[in-house]
Amino acid sequence: MMKQWWVRRYAAARVKAEAGMTTAEYAMGTIAACGFAAVLYKVVTSGAVSGALQSVIGRALDAQF
Repeated sequence: MMKQWWVRRYAAARVKAEAGMTTAEYAMGTIAACGFAAVLYKVVTSGAVSGALQSVIGRALDAQF
């Protein structure tokens, strides 16, 4: 009985210690998200992808219902 209590107590303390991100982790996550957004923006606004998107949208607007 006592051993089970210690196991539960240790597990609860361990979860609390690892529950959140630190400021450095938030900063790295934000930098990574901004980098991914910049690459995605460059890809979407490139000539080939832009032309393909315009073609798809044009065909969708000209579709018969």
